Amino acid sequence: MTEVTYEQIAETVERLCIEANTKLPEDVCRAIWQRREEEASPVGRSILGDLVENFTFASEKGLPICQDTGMAVVYAELGQEVHITGGLLTDAVNEGVARGYVGGHLRCSVVADPLRRENTGDNTPAVLHLRLVAGDKLRLTVAPKGFGSENMTVLKMFTPAATAEDIVSFVTEAVERAGSNPCPPVVVGVGLGGTSEVAVGLAKEALLLPVEQPNPDPFYAALEREILSRVNALGIGPQGLGGSTTALCAHILKSPTHIAGLPCAVNLGCHVTRHASAVL
Repeated sequence: MTEVTYEQIAETVERLCIEANTKLPEDVCRAIWQRREEEASPVGRSILGDLVENFTFASEKGLPICQDTGMAVVYAELGQEVHITGGLLTDAVNEGVARGYVGGHLRCSVVADPLRRENTGDNTPAVLHLRLVAGDKLRLTVAPKGFGSENMTVLKMFTPAATAEDIVSFVTEAVERAGSNPCPPVVVGVGLGGTSEVAVGLAKEALLLPVEQPNPDPFYAALEREILSRVNALGIGPQGLGGSTTALCAHILKSPTHIAGLPCAVNLGCHVTRHASAVL
């Protein structure tokens, strides 16, 4: 049995909030660098160069990569042999988010009520996804989600008669409708199966996968390649100003589902698809 304290969790989440908002993951950085070399449009190539300059400067100076420092989405993989002491996991996570956003001078964008719209002042509460796993460790991932991309989320409840082509077309159309709103080049997350909320959750979780990592199932890896090809053929380009780089990658996560349905969700990550992790 491993003991993890409330304060350890709060301190870790605080650090991850700042890290995720100021340092773009290396795989995303590499992808933007590479696409800059491959981009056919001079305007698009110039914009990708600006993005490289932006994330490099942000990392060096400890400044936010984007003015929208997002809603804090936190994934906690809790080993069954871990005992949390000193308080509740949820409270510790929210304490860490409050410290990270206020102390780190990150924009606080959370309102307490969806209609009355009063800002909570410290970017809490976080969105916490808890998964129980084997082992004696607690893995925490903070993935700030800006709403230029989040607002482009779509869900469709297909019938079981839907084909792989139907899914690829739906995802491509979702990106086309989104246009410049999610600040392309985007990361395309696709969730298939489960129930409606499972599909949406999988689509968002897919944004955490390394850009270069194909699906381990060759069938779905081929679908990812086809989605990426069609999305980039749209010509939306970097920041929506035209070009061959509308998306950096497409990832599909799937789950068993009911015989009568086929849920499909699309969640887009902007060019600042941020996340940072730590293990306690």
